[in-house]
Amino acid sequence: MHNIQLAAGQIVQQVLLDGRNLNQVLDESLGRKAVWSPAQRAALQDLSYGTLRFYGQLDALLRALLHKPLSDRRIYYVLLVALYQLQYSKAAQHAVVDHAVRSAQMLNAKTSGLVNAILRNFLRSQPALLEQAAQHAEGKYSYPQWWIDELQAQYGERSAAVLEAGNQHPPMTLRVNQRRNTTAEYLALLNRHDLSARLIEPDALQLDKPLPVDRLPGFFEGLVSVQDAGAQYAALLLDARDGMHVLDACAAPGGKTAHILERAAAQVVALDNDAKRLQRVGENLQRLGLGAKLVVGDAAEPGGWWDGVLFDRILADVPCSASGVVRRHPDIKWLRRRTDIAGFAAQQLHILRALWRLLAQDGKLLYATCSVFHQENEQVVAAFLAQQPDAQRLPVFLDCAIEGQLLPDDRHDGFFYALLQKIS
Repeated sequence: MHNIQLAAGQIVQQVLLDGRNLNQVLDESLGRKAVWSPAQRAALQDLSYGTLRFYGQLDALLRALLHKPLSDRRIYYVLLVALYQLQYSKAAQHAVVDHAVRSAQMLNAKTSGLVNAILRNFLRSQPALLEQAAQHAEGKYSYPQWWIDELQAQYGERSAAVLEAGNQHPPMTLRVNQRRNTTAEYLALLNRHDLSARLIEPDALQLDKPLPVDRLPGFFEGLVSVQDAGAQYAALLLDARDGMHVLDACAAPGGKTAHILERAAAQVVALDNDAKRLQRVGENLQRLGLGAKLVVGDAAEPGGWWDGVLFDRILADVPCSASGVVRRHPDIKWLRRRTDIAGFAAQQLHILRALWRLLAQDGKLLYATCSVFHQENEQVVAAFLAQQPDAQRLPVFLDCAIEGQLLPDDRHDGFFYALLQKIS
């Protein structure tokens, strides 16, 4: 187990110190550990994700336990992982401490006694230390201070619920491929395999417990996909019809592209500027028995790929801060900077203006982000509408206090949708 703990510490270090993407670092680490069992690999993922999810609190605890900064930063990351285990996992406390001491011995033998003392001190003083950590917002919510400030300014009393939702384990939601079976039929299939789920949207089933996709009946036969319920609103709101010419800009990894095609026999162009990611879109469509025209190109620069044929529907699922999906990607909280948000907003407005020229008269464009920051959402749409007299915003009729803004909860992640129609 100490090898898993040590590997998790190294992964967390690469994310926090080197600014690397968690999934990429985790994949590289697992690739070097081909002999590890599925249980060991799952444990490494849990420790890496969990430590980053609660990094704000864990860092506050560790600073309270240290009398002076550690000279060997590698030990700091091992201690973060060990504190996560002691606070949030079911692992035996003595085993966690022992493994941390052994990890320290492998890295720097002189620090093993200090590691032992720090962790045992935490166990003796846990309630008081947790109370002390919660005195500061970063320690209480496990987000950067600027992120907390932004949400409090935008959502007031609701901000605490948004922050807390981002630290929960996300639900696993399925999207039933209506081309191959109905939602009721697939729910019955799950029941026959002793798997429990509930219907939460027309095409969406939420599993009681997450499980690997290879255990989903009919997954490889294209009966079902994994997609958050909030993301499934995109195809519903876009409302493409049979025979329509549809553009899915920024299409990878292709979940929304597939959902559009599952609901209508449309002529879909799936656009993305990353050829490798676009290949994944094609593989996903093939699994589902669907087809689209795959185009490598930049949504902000249509001149390089557009053939001049106007689109009846455009899905502009633009690059964003991903602040609405941090429970699935906890590294985002610590990799983003406040200044990034303005950069995303400028890029989003540029893409929106570029794509608008490609929309047919009376056509509809759905602007979408997985962000909870107004600067990327309401403010981008307002700036666009102020300069575009042939655009009108249509209601989306989502159950949310702010038009089009889904906040993360136990049903879905955080998303924003604005439906725009081209008028004369």
